[in-house]
Amino acid sequence: MLGQYGVNQLRGVGPKTRDRLAKVNIHNVFDLLFHLPRDYQDRHTHELIKDCRPDYTTTVCVETVSAHVAFGKRRQLVCQVRDDTGTMVLRFFHFNNAQKKLFSEPGTQLRCFGQVRRHHPRGVCMIHPEYQLLDDTSVLEHRKEDGYYTPIYPTTAGLQQSTFQQLIPQALALFQSLPDECVNILSERVRSEHGLSSVRDALVFVHKPPLTVDLALLRQRVHPLQQRLVLEELVATQWGMAQRQETHAHASPELCCGEGSDAQAWQKRLLAELPFSMTGAQQRVCAEIRSDMGRQTPMMRLLQGDVGSGKTLVAAMTAIQALANGYQVAIMAPTELLVRQHVATMTPWLATLGISVLPLLGSQKTAEKKAVLERMQSDEVLCVVGTHALFQESVSFHRLGLVICDEQHRFGVAQRLRLQNKGQESTPHQLVMTATPIPRSLAMVAYAHCDQSILDELPPGRQPVTTAVCSLSKREAMMERVATLCKSGAQVYWVCPLVRESDSLQVQAAEVTASMLREAWPDLAVGLLHGQLPADEKNQVMGDFAQGRCQVLVATTVIEVGIDVPNASVMVIEHAERFGLAQLHQLRGRVGRGPRESHCVLMYQAPLSKEARYRLDVMRQHADGFAVAEADLKQRGPGEIMGTEQAGHWQFRLLDLVADEALMPLAQTLLTSLSSPLSPNQRALLLAWTNGSLAYLSA
Repeated sequence: MLGQYGVNQLRGVGPKTRDRLAKVNIHNVFDLLFHLPRDYQDRHTHELIKDCRPDYTTTVCVETVSAHVAFGKRRQLVCQVRDDTGTMVLRFFHFNNAQKKLFSEPGTQLRCFGQVRRHHPRGVCMIHPEYQLLDDTSVLEHRKEDGYYTPIYPTTAGLQQSTFQQLIPQALALFQSLPDECVNILSERVRSEHGLSSVRDALVFVHKPPLTVDLALLRQRVHPLQQRLVLEELVATQWGMAQRQETHAHASPELCCGEGSDAQAWQKRLLAELPFSMTGAQQRVCAEIRSDMGRQTPMMRLLQGDVGSGKTLVAAMTAIQALANGYQVAIMAPTELLVRQHVATMTPWLATLGISVLPLLGSQKTAEKKAVLERMQSDEVLCVVGTHALFQESVSFHRLGLVICDEQHRFGVAQRLRLQNKGQESTPHQLVMTATPIPRSLAMVAYAHCDQSILDELPPGRQPVTTAVCSLSKREAMMERVATLCKSGAQVYWVCPLVRESDSLQVQAAEVTASMLREAWPDLAVGLLHGQLPADEKNQVMGDFAQGRCQVLVATTVIEVGIDVPNASVMVIEHAERFGLAQLHQLRGRVGRGPRESHCVLMYQAPLSKEARYRLDVMRQHADGFAVAEADLKQRGPGEIMGTEQAGHWQFRLLDLVADEALMPLAQTLLTSLSSPLSPNQRALLLAWTNGSLAYLSA
């Protein structure tokens, strides 16, 4: 099996190269083979010098004329070469005597590949081109069917193209020597039934595609042999999720938070205290959660809900079910501002039930934090709301039964796993919530190990938000309109991308904007809120805005989540072109929470890039979070859901969740065709494809 062959068994891999490869998760031959090309180049088709255009990468076949060493800011070898149509200069800043001798000999035939640049006064040059010595001009004649495109691999410090060009052919040779069953998850019978080629053929193809193939198909990743590898990865991905679900179903049988009389009574008492009724969607989701927590296996549920859909109430109802059964509850939120918002909201809700809601923050004074930690380790039934401080080593719970992770996309999987492991008796139930809706194509793979609930109904009183886009050149006219709204009783959020001015970024800063607005509107109270303020000052500013003592709140994206001021009906976002779609949608969700007609103004700095214009157009056209998320996924891929902020999820080798969605039904069909039990080779291949990520799927 390829995974048994370490990279150190290949020629040219010493301790330093082995360590550098390990830093990019290449440990064995299998990993190396799946370090796939990011592009391909045709180095066999050459151009005449007269046709070479600056900034294009190409191949030229030339003969040397002369060479000399030039001394200036940098010592360099300057070589003059020619073909029948003109001359070109080659420059080398790093060279040896052998190269100097080679280029100084007139008439030496070379094939050179590199980026063409302008050369004073009217000529062209290449700097450090790759070159090949040609012994005979007849070698210049290449038959297209005999050649291959040159693969271009992702590189990093200490690992250049030459490293992979040397190692991957060795890995391919070893790969081709293995028996067929050692390289394919799917049996020959299954492949034959569905007309599928061998993974061996597909993998050799992506590393050595013949020149007869359309280069555009390769670059778009739609060639059938490329898609064959995608399908194999998708089968492995679906298998991995199924493994996690099966394991999860047999975990922690002693944990149970049933609907006992206390839980039902406590939930009814909370609902009776509220000045509003639950929506149908909230009732449906709460019923799903009650069913989950009544079973003897720990719940793993993803709750998706657009901004303002009532996730906090669902979280409180879920917490009550655990608390009523004698378990402690941990709620994790990404910012201290959101933690304090949750504490302020839930304290009166749970106080009537005799349950304390305690904050745990990194900024707390030592004595205050110590008191909270002592209560958590006692047998007191309580709810703790905290930031990253919750999963520090010094934190422990007496009897943790439920973990709620709010805005889950802000936390890494490993972080959530550490909090989950705080359950001493058993694995706690988990509810992860997001107001950044996840498109179906992504959720099918990224969260297939979770049960999923969607709050697709907004509570009564939520107002539609009108979104307008305008240039910063119209700032004064827009300010007049905003001032008029403020004088009629409205409150305004004014969001800036930076706290203070930057020498490198020409964008509006919150501190400058606050000063400007205070000068322009002396009769209005203008507050300033950003993450660098002391906690007490943040609370004071936010309190003034929530109580109506401040009409305009200038802020950074610290207000993106967890802020609920019903009277705020205007959201102005400076330099909106610099924000992502999910962030813009979250910010827009801060308004439209009260009876007033609500507006969001996206101000941009012209000219707009194509990508920025796309995002602003999406915001103007769509109010639904799922539509915004689909557009976001199409433009930039899965983003944080599968990226570095979510370390522990699969880093797919080839799979593109948007482009390859159509393959998912076939992958599910093929999954059911796997033999039971799996052969040792099949299991080894499945684990290799999933890249060791199964351990994180419980988070």
